[in-house]
Amino acid sequence: MGLSTVQEIERAIGALMPQELEELYSWLDQHCPQPIDTRVQSDLVAGRLDKAILLALDDERNGRVQPL
Repeated sequence: MGLSTVQEIERAIGALMPQELEELYSWLDQHCPQPIDTRVQSDLVAGRLDKAILLALDDERNGRVQPL
């Protein structure tokens, strides 16, 4: 399977079954130089998520959310 462009990789990921996605996430956690938790923490500290957080809180306050 020769995936040479980001678009090809995105299509391949989109075709994965749920179990295969879990395996991919696990592999990325092990091989990604900066784990997602670290990136999220960095984004929080830098304020890059502030707008999204405020929008989500507003949605919740105004009844625009549903339980999962």
